[in-house]
Amino acid sequence: MKEYKTITEISGPLVFAEVDEPIGYDEIVEIETPDGETRRGQVLDSSSDHVAIQTFEGTGGIDRESSVQFLGETLKMPVTEDLLGRVLDGSGDPIDDGPDIVPDERRDIVGAAINPYSREYPEEFIQTGISAIDGMNTLVRGQKLPIFSGSGLPHNDLALQIARQATVPEEENNEEGEEDSEFAVIFGAMGITAEEANEFMDDFERTGALERSVVFMNLADDPAVERTVTPRLALTTAEYLAFDKGYHVLVILTDMTNYCEALREIGAAREEVPGRRGYPGYMYTDLASLYERAGRIKGMAGSVTQIPILTMPSDDITHPIPDLTGYITEGQILVDRDLNSQGIQPPVDVLPSLSRLMDDGIGEGLTRGDHGDVSDQLYAAYAEGEDLRDLVNIVGREALSERDNRFLDFADRFEEEFVQQGYGTNRDIEETLSVGWQLLSMLPREELNRVDEEFIEQYYNDGESETVEATADD
Repeated sequence: MKEYKTITEISGPLVFAEVDEPIGYDEIVEIETPDGETRRGQVLDSSSDHVAIQTFEGTGGIDRESSVQFLGETLKMPVTEDLLGRVLDGSGDPIDDGPDIVPDERRDIVGAAINPYSREYPEEFIQTGISAIDGMNTLVRGQKLPIFSGSGLPHNDLALQIARQATVPEEENNEEGEEDSEFAVIFGAMGITAEEANEFMDDFERTGALERSVVFMNLADDPAVERTVTPRLALTTAEYLAFDKGYHVLVILTDMTNYCEALREIGAAREEVPGRRGYPGYMYTDLASLYERAGRIKGMAGSVTQIPILTMPSDDITHPIPDLTGYITEGQILVDRDLNSQGIQPPVDVLPSLSRLMDDGIGEGLTRGDHGDVSDQLYAAYAEGEDLRDLVNIVGREALSERDNRFLDFADRFEEEFVQQGYGTNRDIEETLSVGWQLLSMLPREELNRVDEEFIEQYYNDGESETVEATADD
């Protein structure tokens, strides 16, 4: 390996050097400073006589006298099943005072794209224990379903609840009578504060969720460039556990906004022509290279399911980050500021939320009737109640009919009883549908036009409807 002392420029997180031989894209670099400190980096751009290197630990202390050595390989993640229960930094190094990792193998973090022909269509339900998700915007094994939030909203609490409670219910048994796959969580944090990191770790350790998890922590004071590596390390680990060890893996990535800010910082340092709002024009492609690493493969028991979390700048859903994310992924879960101010936990607004694969992951076979019909009826009734709230602000509630007042009451109770459940409550799908039927029983039977008559006869509670009538009369 040749050693160069030909650094020509240092700009932000980038180091530019002259070379006399072709250097591979994404090749790993070691830079030794004059005081003997070694920094790692990665080739970001390469030509016949110049290279641009992004450093993982920052460029402080690097000058023109520093030496550059190209290692001839790309960045690899040491993978093993023993990673479960471990906490790593954003570069994949252990920070939990545990033993050194002895890998089964080292894998390129870019990963291998899943051949579309070999993809298995996602259609198996993952239970998060959260009614607003399980009942209205169901998560399916192999899906990528982001959470859109805003600054200061409790998306971290929601992420922890999902990581703590997510299971694969009614797992089919194999020929030997054992479960096909275990469940694991990969948690990748990018640009979070030390306070948030401590909150995450306290919750993981207190609830025992750490035993089935691998945690990657990139903090706010860590180099921004490291954030471009963290999600790829996490996904490489997930792919190994899923497709080599047969786990059903749930990958939670937070906060993708910090990741995109790191892309913008690198693009500015390279003096690239910016795209929308200063973000790189290739941000769509870059995000797709992460999100599309979710899925199932035919003939393999495991799966990779993704829940990326992003904070929308100024709560703007048309901002490039949520906008591009929405194009690539299969829906979104929206955390609402108004619901949060009302004390609803978790404050998930089900109306603009969407799971495009929900219909394939739910159906009959549950003791509370067809999941899809119940969800559709709840959605329609809540949407009508929301519209009537706007009308009440104009004409007052006294001007509304008895029917309209029922829908207004339904919307209030839907938020207070169905969406509101707290961050410590784990509802299975049976309990979620039971609460749904209790709420639907507030409405007149003739209004339930999206549910099969057979299920109305079985689960509609006339006593609930009579109680609502008596309350209205009073």
